[in-house]
Amino acid sequence: MASVDGPTQALLRHFVHHHPVDAATNLDVHPPAEVARILSMAPARDAAVVLARLRSEQAASVLEVLPKEGGTDVLQAMDPGRAAAALSRLDRDVRMAWLERLPAAMAKELTELMHYDVDTAGGLMDPRVLMFRPDSLVREVLNRLRTHPETRVYDVYAVDDEGRIAGSAPLQELAVADPKVKLGTLLRPAPAVVRATASKSEVVEVLEQQKLASLPVVDFDGRLLGVIRHGALVTAAAEEATVDLQTMVGASKDERALSPISFAVRKRLPWLHINLATAFLAAAVVGLFEGTIARFTALAVLLPVVAGQSGNTGAQALAVTMRGLALREVRLRHWFGIAAKEVTVGAVNGVAIGIVTALGVFVWSQSVGLAGVIGIAMVMSMVIAGFAGASVPMILSSLGQDPAQASSIILTTVTDVMGFLSFLGLATLAASLL
Repeated sequence: MASVDGPTQALLRHFVHHHPVDAATNLDVHPPAEVARILSMAPARDAAVVLARLRSEQAASVLEVLPKEGGTDVLQAMDPGRAAAALSRLDRDVRMAWLERLPAAMAKELTELMHYDVDTAGGLMDPRVLMFRPDSLVREVLNRLRTHPETRVYDVYAVDDEGRIAGSAPLQELAVADPKVKLGTLLRPAPAVVRATASKSEVVEVLEQQKLASLPVVDFDGRLLGVIRHGALVTAAAEEATVDLQTMVGASKDERALSPISFAVRKRLPWLHINLATAFLAAAVVGLFEGTIARFTALAVLLPVVAGQSGNTGAQALAVTMRGLALREVRLRHWFGIAAKEVTVGAVNGVAIGIVTALGVFVWSQSVGLAGVIGIAMVMSMVIAGFAGASVPMILSSLGQDPAQASSIILTTVTDVMGFLSFLGLATLAASLL
């Protein structure tokens, strides 16, 4: 990037300061060296906000080329979780060089954070949590909070001599309490805590159940390590809700709209090969009835009708089941009830759709036999599709696999194969009536 004059620098600083989201969106696809050059022109706090909003891999690449003089200030101004996520992607030597430039306390904090996966409670938490003793006066608590205006606080946590949570108190109650009252008189049990190793989905589950503004994170001994702030909780919930949409169709959960082309191809191509193999399986089923199709060409015209309806039925059952699993509304013990429900729904809808389809085919072909075959096939395929839509994610979950990762591809295979098999099989058996 060529050198820029004073007015341009002022414009860039203004853009980064007042429009950090737009700045991050635009800079996410630029070369790291260019991003580093732009961020070095902005105040450290503004640059930290933008850097934290970049993809972790892009943020790490920017850190590699960011000038060391100002880069240290940027890292110190960043959210610790975001800073740790970016640093963890650097080569060890580069990472250690950055840590050595930071204050010892922050370097220790980031090192501890990097021990946790970014998709765990430990990776989501902010370790800068203020801890108090139950015998602290409200006046002392509020005075200490005033010395940390950069830390957004919803609840105040008290710990015992071992560092375990003794309780929490909403900040609002402290603000209106008698300054001479001890914190312990205002404490109530923490509504929920999570271990640092808990997955993001577990964090989201607690959020859904408790509707919390912040969530304390503890180690295996119950000692308070940090807190997941409201913003991180909302972001985690949004990411958890959208990740299934991508994985259900074979896209990686790590891919973003602005991810590099090479990354998208690398993550999607294996699943497309798997999908191709399942498509050949469905084609092989059709090939088994080549003779029947050659005699009655109308069957080829009607094949997509049966496959389309069964596929849509299966997708509806899959979506409802997946949502139940994601929100922890259902467990594996509910499989029989869910499967029975979807089979019943498939049968009722199948009869209704089958009658309409049979009438339409009869008007088109004037063949009672063909109308009857497609009507019965429609019922059969939709019943099977409903059963498969409810069962596939349950089976994958019972095997310890992510039900969102392959459910859609497996379901498509089942609905296509069974749709073709039921329709063409019945047509072969009833050939004399067509």
